[in-house]
Amino acid sequence: MEGRVGQQQPVGAASEPQRGDSPTIKAPPRTVAFGALRHANFRLFFGGMVISLLGMWMHRVALSWLVLELTDSPFYVGLVDALTFLPVLFFSLYAGALADRVSKRRMVMATQTGAMVLASALAAFVLTDTVTIWHVIVVAAGIGTAMAFDIPARQSFIVEMVGKEDLTNAIALNSSAFNGTRVVGSAIAGLLIAGVGIAICFVINGVTYLPMIAALALMRLPPHTTSAERSSAWSNIKAGFRYVVSESRVRGVIVNIALLSVFGLPVLTLLPVVARDVLGLGAVAYGTMMSAVGVGAVSGALSIAAFGHRLHRGRLLARSSFAFGLIVVLFALTRSYPLALGLLALIGFAFLTTTVLSNTLLQTIAPDELRGRVIAFYAFAFVGFAPFGGLLGGAAAERFGTTPTLLVGGAVCVAGVLLGVRRSAALRETR
Repeated sequence: MEGRVGQQQPVGAASEPQRGDSPTIKAPPRTVAFGALRHANFRLFFGGMVISLLGMWMHRVALSWLVLELTDSPFYVGLVDALTFLPVLFFSLYAGALADRVSKRRMVMATQTGAMVLASALAAFVLTDTVTIWHVIVVAAGIGTAMAFDIPARQSFIVEMVGKEDLTNAIALNSSAFNGTRVVGSAIAGLLIAGVGIAICFVINGVTYLPMIAALALMRLPPHTTSAERSSAWSNIKAGFRYVVSESRVRGVIVNIALLSVFGLPVLTLLPVVARDVLGLGAVAYGTMMSAVGVGAVSGALSIAAFGHRLHRGRLLARSSFAFGLIVVLFALTRSYPLALGLLALIGFAFLTTTVLSNTLLQTIAPDELRGRVIAFYAFAFVGFAPFGGLLGGAAAERFGTTPTLLVGGAVCVAGVLLGVRRSAALRETR
């Protein structure tokens, strides 16, 4: 999910969405390559996000390495990764209902500020050499809570900056920034950990939230208005749930991303374990392996940003999901560092393509008044289910070994795609 932790008119529960599959397959809107950058607000957002994400990736790499140094346990690596995303499972649906009612810009500013405070606190613990695994656990859970409220607001805010005609392009550029900074930030983090120490990565992360907060404050947007009935959040969540269940294409996308999140993403959670224990490498190589994922992902994002308006999105989603699971299987079997880097790049390309297409299809299919809630269910499935994958992967790797864990996970992804999105004619034919 990209990034860190627009004014729709929300509806209450009394204004129930149309049920059943749409009889008409929508064609994608006409757009041009990189058209989202025509919009001044999006340019501000994009610039602030790039700086912020550099710090976030340095934080992610340093955090996993710190946990491994503190505990020497693959299980704790998976646990901390899980706690970063577990709050999404509990709070994202409420956050989606909230995002359909309040100013999304202010909501994102609040989540970014909260995450900055927590990241700075962890930096202080590491600098003073008082950090324990419990400090890491609390900070990870706190940042995860901020992210749970950030994702639905930020993702559904994009359309307010660029409109539907440039939505695919904006989401792809968003993802290119997310994964391009993975390349640079991960590599820098590996070098800094080896040469200077782990604390500097957390210090830099705390500072890099500021440009994103400033960019949000500088945007020129119409005053926020809402015509929503003041029904309860639970009623609004139920209205969103009824829509997700009744629209087979939306349901198919969300189930697919949940499956890949639980069984496929542990390949990234366990990457420091693969680097150290399977390939016998150190922090610099681990940073390079994370960067390889980013190289592939940013290549996929830029390809979709440039040519996404020409692609058949439903069919490509099925192919990219299948390719992701298959490449995870191949990665599990390799013992060559250069080959591992190449496979990680392909994993990044395939998974990024899957997530961008999933996000775009959902926002294109969903009605405006339900977009925040639909994205919340997407976050619930993608980010909220990731902790189960992290915990399951960490526990399985400790009990059975890293290679068997990744083999089974990749095989389950392949089987799920064959039984799911590839069999859904309505989804495959959505352009």
